[in-house]
Amino acid sequence: QVQLVESGGGLVQAGGSLRLSCAASGFTFDRYAVGWFRQAPGKEREVVTVMNWSGDSIYYTDSVKGRFTISRDTAKNTVYLQMNSLKPEDTAVYYCAAPITPYTPPRTNSADYTYWGQGTQVSVSS
Repeated sequence: QVQLVESGGGLVQAGGSLRLSCAASGFTFDRYAVGWFRQAPGKEREVVTVMNWSGDSIYYTDSVKGRFTISRDTAKNTVYLQMNSLKPEDTAVYYCAAPITPYTPPRTNSADYTYWGQGTQVSVSS
């Protein structure tokens, strides 16, 4: 059974940093793409960043480029989202997600992802 568990969210002041973790069980990140998405109140879920299965193709949405970094530790089967220079508009529930098919390129449409974590709240105060 595939399970994704996010952690690391919290409340931080603008300009601060947080590191989110996504621990997987039931599959390994070295064969599957992974994405971080977020959903703010009253808004649709949007892609933040996605990484392909080999880790050498990464997409960042424009609003987080230069501030957020996705990485993974295959030994721990965990993916991270390092978030620096946080802004109030980054406030949202953050989800990690994985597709059902291995060896896929990084896709930005949430409909391409089958497995989702429960989400972790990130709140940035001004």
